[in-house]
Parts: sequence; C-alpha cells; structure tokens
Amino acid sequence: QVQLVEFGGGLVQAGDSLRLSCAASGRTFSNNGMGWFRQPPGKEREFVAAISGSGGTTIHADSVKGRFTISRDNAKNTVYLQMTSLKPEDTAVYYCAGRERYGVSEVSRDYDYWGQGTQVTVSS
Repeated sequence: QVQLVEFGGGLVQAGDSLRLSCAASGRTFSNNGMGWFRQPPGKEREFVAAISGSGGTTIHADSVKGRFTISRDNAKNTVYLQMTSLKPEDTAVYYCAGRERYGVSEVSRDYDYWGQGTQVTVSS
C-alpha cells in the first residue's frame, strides 16, 4: 500500500526557515512526478511546487518563487520542500502528493497519492 508521510512542520516566526520532508513507502517513486500543495485556513488547497521523476524539472507557484525550493532524493524515496523567508500568509497545512506520470503538474487532480498533511504556522 502506497503511503506518503510528511515531516517537519511546526510553529516559526516570520523570516525563519523550515524544511518539510515527504517519505514514500509501498513503492518507488523515482519515475513519478511529486508535488507540494497547501491549504491555508478557510481557503481551498493550492499548488506550491512540483518536481519531475529525475528532479531535472521543477516548477514553483509565483507566491513562493525565490523563497521555496522543491527537491528530491530518489535513493531515499523522499521529497523535500525548503522554505525560507517565511511569511504569516504561508501558514497552512502542507500536503505532499505523488502522481503516476513522470512530469510536473500544478493541478491537484493530476495527483494520485496524498499524504495526511503537516501544519506550518508562521507568526508575525
């Protein structure tokens, strides 16, 4: 059974950095696109970043570009989201997602597997 588990969320102050990890189990995701989404309180889930199977292609939402970086270590079957210069508006539940296709996508319905989410709270 495929499982995605996120780690690394927490409470930080504005300007701080945080790194989220997503560990996959049940199968290898080295040929699969992976992504991060987030759901701010009272809002819909939104795209954050995505990475191709090899890690050679990445895309980031405009709201996080230059501050967040997605990466992956296929030997560890793990995807990361490095977040810097955090802002209160980054407060959300962050979800890791995996898809059956190799490439990147910013569309949530293109993803087949989802983690349970990890809370990130940024205080001002």
